[in-house]
Amino acid sequence: MRIKALLQKHTLGAYFLMAFSIAWVGSFLVVGPKYVRGEALTFSDTLAAAGPMLIGPSLSCLGLTAFLDGKEGLRELLSRMTRSNVGARWFSPLLIFPALILLVAATLGVLVSPELAPTFFAFGLVIGLLAGIVEETGWMGYAYPRMQRGRNLLRTSVYLGLIHAFWHLPADFLINSAIYGQNWLAYFLGFSAFILGLRVLIVWVYANTRSLLLAQLMHASSTGFLAVIVPMGISATNWSVFYWVYAAGLGIIGAIVVRRYGADFVRRSSPGG
Repeated sequence: MRIKALLQKHTLGAYFLMAFSIAWVGSFLVVGPKYVRGEALTFSDTLAAAGPMLIGPSLSCLGLTAFLDGKEGLRELLSRMTRSNVGARWFSPLLIFPALILLVAATLGVLVSPELAPTFFAFGLVIGLLAGIVEETGWMGYAYPRMQRGRNLLRTSVYLGLIHAFWHLPADFLINSAIYGQNWLAYFLGFSAFILGLRVLIVWVYANTRSLLLAQLMHASSTGFLAVIVPMGISATNWSVFYWVYAAGLGIIGAIVVRRYGADFVRRSSPGG
C-alpha cells in the first residue's frame, strides 16, 4: 500500500491539501464564473459557496481517518465529538462570544455608526451550528492533534488560526471584493485577526477537556451570534471596525488565559478541568 504509507508519512500535508483543494476549487466552480463575467453575486451565491468550504475540512478528516485508521479511528473521532462529561465550568466559555459581540455592537452602534447597533436574526444560530460542527470536525478533529505534537499549544493555536484564516481567502475574495472594493483588505485582515483570537480560545478549552464537541460549540457560538446580533448588510468600513474591535476583545481574553494557564493552556494542579 504505497499510497497509504505516503499518506501516513505526510498525513498533515495531505489533510490540508485535500481540505484546501475541495474548498477553493469547489467555491470557484460555484461562483467563480459569475465573478469573472463581472456579474453581481447574491446572498444565494454566498450560501452556494459555503457548501464546498464547509465540506472541505470535514470530508478530508473523515476520508483520511477512515483510510488510514479504519473503524477504530472513526470511533475515536466520534468519542471526542460526543464527549460532554467535562465539568460544567468548561461550558461557560461559550458565553464569551454573545456577551462580547453584544458589547462591541452596542458600543460601536453609539460611538461609530447606528448601522452597527445590535439586531436579532434567529436563523443565525442555525448558521453557527452548521459552521461549528462541520468545520471543527476537520480543524480540531484532525489537524490540531497532529500539529500540536511536541509543540507549544499557544504557538500551535496561532499557526492553525493563520491557516484557518488563509483558508477563507479565495471564497471571501470572490464574494466580498466586488462589494467592498478598496476596503476589502482591511475588512479581511480584521476578520483574520478575529479568527486568530477565536482559535486560541478554542484550543484552550480543548486542551483542558479533549472534547471536540465543545470545540464545535465554541465555533458555533461565535459564528452563530455574529449572525444573530450584527446586521449582515453593513458597510465594509463598519465591518472592518467591528472585526478589529471584536478581535481586540478576544485578544485581551486570550492574554488573560495565557497569564493564568501558561502557554500550554493547562493548569498543572487540575489538568483535567
